Amino acid sequence: MKLFIHIIGIIFAASLLASCINPAAVNYKITDKGSYRVKQGDTLYSIAWRYGLDYKKLATWNHIDESFTIHPGQRLLLLEPSGSTQQPGTVVQTKTDLPIQVPETTADTHSDESKIVEVSKSPGRWLWPTEGKVLSTYSAKELDRRGIDIAGTLGQGIQAVANGKVVYSGNGLAGYGNLIIIKHSETYLSAYAYNQERLVKEGMMVTAGEDIAKMGKHKTGAARLHFQIRKNGKPVDPLRFLPKR
Repeated sequence: MKLFIHIIGIIFAASLLASCINPAAVNYKITDKGSYRVKQGDTLYSIAWRYGLDYKKLATWNHIDESFTIHPGQRLLLLEPSGSTQQPGTVVQTKTDLPIQVPETTADTHSDESKIVEVSKSPGRWLWPTEGKVLSTYSAKELDRRGIDIAGTLGQGIQAVANGKVVYSGNGLAGYGNLIIIKHSETYLSAYAYNQERLVKEGMMVTAGEDIAKMGKHKTGAARLHFQIRKNGKPVDPLRFLPKR
């Protein structure tokens, strides 16, 4: 009887913990009382991506202004503070119908302010990030299928799917290898994982179809790209946005 009660207790605790985890998070759980300590190379966008959060909400919860500046060692809240009356995204001052010209500062930023790219409220027409067969499609129920996997050859070119700004270029997010995240508007981000080589740095403006990386290997050893689109921090099916082919 005691063993039965113990097992029921474990099941209850596990279900309670699962209910507290953001279902959009990929490979990471919100622990340590819902906070995260910034590491060298992190950006506000990469942290939000890591935990499946909207970067605008993350900035609001932590009283971060529109520059989105964060510092190594800084502790960020990953959950909305109790009693908060601020509306999500109120710190964002950028007009989405104008070119983005001012780079967001990060814990370790490399910027290119010489290039101004029109970034509208909606990216409009999307392009495919590379040629190749789709090996794995999107599934909201499976953490490792929050995007699509595209087959190719090692070193094959990877292109930006729309105009935007590189807000993360690094390998600090486990499970993604060399990762690039591009901000296309205040609503949409895209990400390109498993790269052999990253050709762009944080802060750079890119245009649709521009080479940003070279295809690398998946953990299986096969060459492929893992591609995601997120709307307000949440993964969405890329095939709903990419043109038919």
